[in-house]
Amino acid sequence: MIAVLLGLRQGEVLGLTWRDVDLDQRVLAVRQTLQYRPAEGFHLVPPKTARSRRIVPLPNAVVDALKSRREQQETDRLAAGVEFWEDWGLIFTTRFGTPLSPRNDYREFQRLVAAASLRHVRLHDLRHTAASLMLAQGVSPRVVMEILGHSQISITMNTYSHVTPASSREAVARVEGLLFEGRSESE
Repeated sequence: MIAVLLGLRQGEVLGLTWRDVDLDQRVLAVRQTLQYRPAEGFHLVPPKTARSRRIVPLPNAVVDALKSRREQQETDRLAAGVEFWEDWGLIFTTRFGTPLSPRNDYREFQRLVAAASLRHVRLHDLRHTAASLMLAQGVSPRVVMEILGHSQISITMNTYSHVTPASSREAVARVEGLLFEGRSESE
């Protein structure tokens, strides 16, 4: 839900901690990403660029989902017990509090896609979907750039601004309305 509504990258989602989220103010802060290195294990590392560090507003659906996640995680923590629970402070964890493997996260995503009878999509495609939907709804490219954490607006525009036939028709209709507003057809 966070990937498709907010366009966060997989590592950004998996690296979210509870201290990064303010459910009352309905915002989350992207401060780190989760990386896995085979020889070293899991690490929380800073995002690649300064622009990738950002504050993102949370829609109500995400706030509700995070509240449910917090309850589920508390149930998992109690079931695991003190001796087995590893408290990383992460939002998305295994039932023992350890970080979710990006590979396991991807496998679970593919299971959900198949269960919903959707065509094959990559997890990163949800980021593209979020950006495309925001732009299609008339959200300013600058705002989309900020939400996605792009370093330059050209990245947002070159990657996500697809021209559809409907938007082309709307564009020429707007120009026509501007230039010929008030003219009758007989003129």
